[in-house]
Amino acid sequence: MDLSARTAEQIGEAIRRARKARGWTQGDVSARTNLRVATISSLENGDAGTKLATLLAVMAALGLEFRLAERGGSVEIEDIF
Repeated sequence: MDLSARTAEQIGEAIRRARKARGWTQGDVSARTNLRVATISSLENGDAGTKLATLLAVMAALGLEFRLAERGGSVEIEDIF
């Protein structure tokens, strides 16, 4: 699944779509990440205050990877650091 997002709301929606595509509930993600269901809900609702560690934990549980993209191409995160 190739998802692109530029805002907190778009990230939340992409996470929700990925979760539902797997047939998982927010409770399933919560159990796999040791995060509260309220935290998963907040992320999916586009809360801009979500911690990066939370986002990465949820993405890892869903088998998603984080990529940074530039116009005209993508950049691997390892190349930035």
